[in-house]
Amino acid sequence: MAKAAARYVCQSCGAVYGKWAGRCEACGAWNSIAEEAVPATPQGKALAGGRKLDFVPLSGEGAPEPRRATGIGELDRVSGGGLVAGSVLLVGGDPGIGKSTLLLQAAAALAKGGARCVYVSGEEAVEQVRLRARRLGLSDAPVELAAATGLKDIVASLDAPQAPDVVVIDSIQTMYLDTLDSAPGTVTQVRACANELIRLAKRRGFVLFLVGHVTKEGTLAGPRVVEHMVDTVLYFEGERGHHFRILRATKNRFGATDEIGVFEMTDAGLSEVANPSALFLAERRGNVAGSCVFAGLEGSRPLLVEIQALVAPTAYGTPRRAVVGWDSGRLSMLLAVLEARCGIAFGGHDVYLNVAGGLKITEPAADLAVACAVLSSASGVPAPPDAAVFGEIGLSGEVRAVAQPDLRLKEAAKLGFASALMPRRISGASRRTPPPAGLAVKEIGHAQDIAGLFPVTENRGESG
Repeated sequence: MAKAAARYVCQSCGAVYGKWAGRCEACGAWNSIAEEAVPATPQGKALAGGRKLDFVPLSGEGAPEPRRATGIGELDRVSGGGLVAGSVLLVGGDPGIGKSTLLLQAAAALAKGGARCVYVSGEEAVEQVRLRARRLGLSDAPVELAAATGLKDIVASLDAPQAPDVVVIDSIQTMYLDTLDSAPGTVTQVRACANELIRLAKRRGFVLFLVGHVTKEGTLAGPRVVEHMVDTVLYFEGERGHHFRILRATKNRFGATDEIGVFEMTDAGLSEVANPSALFLAERRGNVAGSCVFAGLEGSRPLLVEIQALVAPTAYGTPRRAVVGWDSGRLSMLLAVLEARCGIAFGGHDVYLNVAGGLKITEPAADLAVACAVLSSASGVPAPPDAAVFGEIGLSGEVRAVAQPDLRLKEAAKLGFASALMPRRISGASRRTPPPAGLAVKEIGHAQDIAGLFPVTENRGESG
């Protein structure tokens, strides 16, 4: 019998060490290295018995992959227009954000449409899943339920000629292989279980959903290699204090990335939001200093959200910079640009920034809207309530062009906005496209043009 060899594996990145250490040198995580026993394997033996591959030319003709609609429009949008047979989707998110609810609703909708759906829960008993289904009004859906964590039993149940059409594994961290001497949730178990399930899905041609836990930093727990193994990675985002939920695709082999789906958490589960811009701006109050509407873009979807800023005198030696929904480092950079290029000092003031609705903005096109909100709060002059703003600000204070301005302007006009502040258009097709009817466009070339709209009357240490 082969002797078991011990090794030490980082549970965050999967790095392997010969002895225990307090800090992983690969990813820098502390107390993430755990001992795992691995059976010894022969080394140095040449691979034999392989067969030659049949290579084909690149210019071949193939039928497009068929899509299966889930019945949930926002999920279909994020997945690229529907589910592809044999594809594997990894869904991650904070505990309690609604991952299980979304997948149970999707499985019920698919089952009602004639697909055979299997839901395997490793965290809840069958009665608990049934209780959630009754609360969501899905008890009549022909979904097959099972509560199991042993991967051998799951594979034996799914590996059949009449395999199901859709399989949900909730969650991959609870699955285990008894051939591995390590606890469920470790790097070795997660990687091995995911590999076996993915191979089975590709061989039998069913759609596989894997639910993954996330770490405190918001990334999927376990080795990053799991993300490379699957076809699509979906993150379910949202704040517990808000009822909005954002489903974001960060990887998709069968569609575009950075697409988002917007849901609203209600007593009856997750409901789709067909017009998220109107919902994000529903509680907005006009003529309030420190508020500005940003015309953003998430994937191919234009999205209008309210950006709120508060500039207040500080009571501490070091002023505070608190940001929710945006990059705090970019806010510090933007404040430095406003101070150096526009002569407005923020050294004696705290600056708070919030993206209303719990949405997280990552694109730099929000710079101009953030500058408007900050300057509006500092001066006490409200921003035009019927204006949408977008544009990137460089370190020299220039306002740079952003992608697809016409799509942003069209969304603003659709929601009744009368004006827009945007960067100067570069020569090309975008210049020849007139703005929507009824929308007055003002082009901004430098941050000083924005500072002129919000004059700060208080002497705050202007620099020449």
